[in-house]
Amino acid sequence: MKLPLLRMMTELSSRKFISRLTGRFAKSAYSRRWIPKFASMYRIPIEEAEKKLEEYRSLNEFFTRRLKPGSRTVDAAPDSLVSPVDALITACGTIQEGLMLQVKGQDYTIDELLNGSPRISQYSHGYYWVLYLSPTDYHRIHSPCDGDIVETEHIPGRVYPVNDFGLTKMRRVLSRNERLVTYISHDIGEAAVVKVGALNVSSIKYVEPRPTRLERGQELAYFEFGSTIVLLTQDGTLSPRTDLNVGDRVRMGEKLGTLAKVE
Repeated sequence: MKLPLLRMMTELSSRKFISRLTGRFAKSAYSRRWIPKFASMYRIPIEEAEKKLEEYRSLNEFFTRRLKPGSRTVDAAPDSLVSPVDALITACGTIQEGLMLQVKGQDYTIDELLNGSPRISQYSHGYYWVLYLSPTDYHRIHSPCDGDIVETEHIPGRVYPVNDFGLTKMRRVLSRNERLVTYISHDIGEAAVVKVGALNVSSIKYVEPRPTRLERGQELAYFEFGSTIVLLTQDGTLSPRTDLNVGDRVRMGEKLGTLAKVE
């Protein structure tokens, strides 16, 4: 299939009503018969799941499953910034004059990603991580640090795929898709957790009751089907790990860097 035609088909399938239909099926009792096949197809480590496969009432309930206690270790250092998710690192680096450079060959502005928020000036020279969750991954989202939620924003948008095709062949998917942004104030600054919707994602939801004060590794939200997190840190507040690179996998709770004043 030629690339322009594939792009056009992706544009047509990125309408929210497609995701709503997919979500309706995934939440139905009928979908539960697909759980074993889904788990096998994506080689999901079902031994980590909180419940047995037959206890999940729908595919969506299985997809948004919690894990057994102790399945993930949250870095214990009080100044750690940890990964909020299990994911593949698809991009990371220093934000340069408000630009995230060369995310799968494309540049993104913080202004566009954060929908013109008045908070963008705090991130113009910060650090960013783009973390992709495949269908195989655990899809609950946790806090990357201790802190207080100071603002949240829902940004309506499309639901383009956020896999390799979407990020390389479609135009600036991360800032055109639906997003849910959580701003967290910590001891030396602020971090932003940008949850990006994707093709066949019916919603991005906060856990209930919605927290206001967070501990590092505390459950914050979840995706219904695969997607991406963009994690931003305020200018001069992060010393990132030097041994993590694009293409590496991280697990929720794994240290990404140290929160400290950096010149």
